[in-house]
Order: sequence, then C-alpha cells, then structure tokens
Amino acid sequence: MKLLSAAATLLVFLAPISTTARSLDIFRSSQSPIQVQAQSVGGDNPLEYCTDPSDNILDIQSVNLSPNPPLPGKTLVIEAKGTFHERIEQGAYVLLEVKYGLITLIRQTADLCEQIVNVDLKCPLEKGEMTLTKQVDLPKQIPPGKYTVHADVYTNDDRRITCLDARNIEFKGPF
Repeated sequence: MKLLSAAATLLVFLAPISTTARSLDIFRSSQSPIQVQAQSVGGDNPLEYCTDPSDNILDIQSVNLSPNPPLPGKTLVIEAKGTFHERIEQGAYVLLEVKYGLITLIRQTADLCEQIVNVDLKCPLEKGEMTLTKQVDLPKQIPPGKYTVHADVYTNDDRRITCLDARNIEFKGPF
C-alpha cells in the first residue's frame, strides 16, 4: 500500500506511447487512423499528460525519479518542480486508478488535501512556484509485473489541476 500511496501522491502532485483511435468498420472508411502523440512530463520519469496541459492549473516543469525505474526494497527519491497558476483550496480531489497488468487494484476518488500530507504539504496550496523533494522507502514485497497509474486532479469546483498517466512501470523479481 505504501507503493500505491507514493505513486498516487506523485501523480497527484505533478505525468513514448501513442494511442490510436480507429475508424468504425461499419462506415468502411479508407481513412487512416488518427494518431495522437502523448506529451511526456519533463525530467527522468515515466509520466505523460492525459490531456493537453496548456489549460491546467498546475504547470509541471520537471519530475525526476531516482532510481528510474523504481526498485523494490530501495529508497525512491522524487524531485518535482512546478507552478500553480492559482491557489488550491480544501475540497480538491483526485480520480485515481491503479492497475496491475489488466487487473484494477484501485479505482477511487481521493481528497487531494488528505493525500498531499504524504509529501509533507498541506492545503491550501498557494499560487506560485513550488519545489518538492521526497524520499519513499519501497517495500521489498512488491509483486513483479507491470503497473499503470492514472490520476485526474480537480479543484473543489471541478476545474482541472492536472491529469497524468504512468504506464508500464515494471517491477522485476528478486535480484
């Protein structure tokens, strides 16, 4: 659970896969599929924006993970830099989904202000630049496999703060 909490907090606070929308076969279209390139979050991390980040309240300059990829039983260091374009008040929330392969482990709505205490912050989050450094001790017992995390973060009046995905985070067996 510590790993999931750390991953959720990382995604809440901060983002070379492309997705394809295929034309419906019933129209028998000869058009090519629409290609949408995901936009990566700057830094050494597996994060991508879910949507165009230009209208987000949080502008993320970079997120660095060390080690990347994270390793079971090791300390993960998270360094993030970003700018809030407005103050974030109580009532902000996160739509969070964590998958292990195709299996959904978590699908929940979480209170942002309750989650950010995990990175030694509290609400309200003030407008302006912010730098975050956090160390997380990862348990040795993380089951090997590929994990995917999705976090869509909103203000208390339903305006998007950010939306991030971490796809194919792979943990390998014991070394």
